[in-house]
Amino acid sequence: MTAGLLITLIVIISVVIVIPLIIFSRIYVHDQKQREHSILRNYPVLGKVRYILEKAGPEFRQYLFNNNNEGKPFNRREFTFVYKAAKYNSRMIGYGSERDFDEEGLYIVNNMFPKQREEMKIDQQPKIKTRLYSIDNEKLFSRKEHHEEAVINPFYLTDDEAIILGKDTVKKPFKVKGFIGQSAMSFGSLGDHAITALSKGLGMAGGTWMNTGEGSISPYHQKGDVDIIMQISPGLFGVRTKDGEFSFEEFKKRSEIDQVKAFELKLAQGAKTRGGHVEGSKVTEEIAEIRKVEPGVTINSPNRFREFNDAKGLLEFLDKMRDIGGKPVGTKIVVGDEQQVESYVQAMEDTGIVPDFITVDGGNGGTGATYYELAESVGLPAFAALPLVDDMLKKYNLRERTHIIASGKLMTPDKIAMALALGADMINIARGFMLSVGCIMAQVCHTNNCPVGVATTDSKLQNALSIEEKKYRVCNYLIALREGVFEMAAVAGVDSPAKLSREHIIYKDRFNRATKVLNYSHSS
Repeated sequence: MTAGLLITLIVIISVVIVIPLIIFSRIYVHDQKQREHSILRNYPVLGKVRYILEKAGPEFRQYLFNNNNEGKPFNRREFTFVYKAAKYNSRMIGYGSERDFDEEGLYIVNNMFPKQREEMKIDQQPKIKTRLYSIDNEKLFSRKEHHEEAVINPFYLTDDEAIILGKDTVKKPFKVKGFIGQSAMSFGSLGDHAITALSKGLGMAGGTWMNTGEGSISPYHQKGDVDIIMQISPGLFGVRTKDGEFSFEEFKKRSEIDQVKAFELKLAQGAKTRGGHVEGSKVTEEIAEIRKVEPGVTINSPNRFREFNDAKGLLEFLDKMRDIGGKPVGTKIVVGDEQQVESYVQAMEDTGIVPDFITVDGGNGGTGATYYELAESVGLPAFAALPLVDDMLKKYNLRERTHIIASGKLMTPDKIAMALALGADMINIARGFMLSVGCIMAQVCHTNNCPVGVATTDSKLQNALSIEEKKYRVCNYLIALREGVFEMAAVAGVDSPAKLSREHIIYKDRFNRATKVLNYSHSS
């Protein structure tokens, strides 16, 4: 045997046998001595396999083991819908639904004589210039597609059906012709690439709005030609003094920004019925400057506003904001029960002060970061909360003086149509838009380690998100939603989504008994 061959053999043996044995032995000894994990003390090395599988479990379930209806918070059917709508502006499926029709659920009542497309009240001007993809060839291990410029219809409400916030209360009302907008998502919770792509895409689609989230308005929210609703939370970010008090001077400055069309006082959010939370690792110098806080320090907003402690105080504060800002002001609430809602609405009657809109966020809504117990067990889901608020406003003859914005897992046309039928006038979506810019539901939003650069301020991770690509997908997704809801309205026999009501929705229980939901809440 030559010296060269012997050396090669020794190297191979070292790499294949000796080095792995050394590593194995060190891990074995370390695992036996450590005191943190019992399973590793009894089963050194092998126990690590358990932790690896546990860590990779969510990904395995999402892609290999869950069927199309099982994933949470959204199943594969739902997030596939968003991807297709965003990339291809398509809502088509093949063969039939995978919904379990034996389970209980809500359904849209189809009219025997639905509306024709030409009978619908739709404003299709101006046209939207966008980019769509087309699949050329799709096989198991290869996929060829190309994108091309396209001009598509916007699917706006007509001027007669348009929603006007603050019509009779402020100098500068907010007119909305697209009834679907982006729910509250802060810069800091999402990175600047994601916020910019959303702003530009929503601006392209037109007729919509972008809610800043409680983190205040950032330069990235203003990158696109989109109307903005600025949210103000108990943390008072962007409108606070150095001591953390509300500043009407700072508020006045924000109200003078042309893109800001309305303000929202956030009492609660569906997944966290308390103040917001942002890890210190996400609070950069820039974010701290925008929010008027200290950089690198974890933010926990107060549970409620210190400026008022009851419904009357809230409404008086809201009315002062309208007077100073000259723009619509609404509130964001999570419904706990009928009594809580009635107390709020009764205060409206007593004071004569009615918010320009009420955002009803379901307890099934999402967030970048919250605590387990709040997300799991606090606040009614959207479909339970909406009719309760709608009925209570009608009971006190105040329904015509305000508008209801619904949010909480409403990211497909059918869910949107149901929310409108149950009492909503407008729809807020957050996670659907996150998916449109590339979110893969990794559920690590609170760690600043989002693998696709959406819910992170890490510049390296954000490089994965192409603003110029994703803005088109945001636009396409929104327009696909609006078209789909118009289609649902036509099938229900009405000429506009604005005319959907509870007579257009029916509930089927698990025993296949169908019941109209005209008396859906206790107040009706």
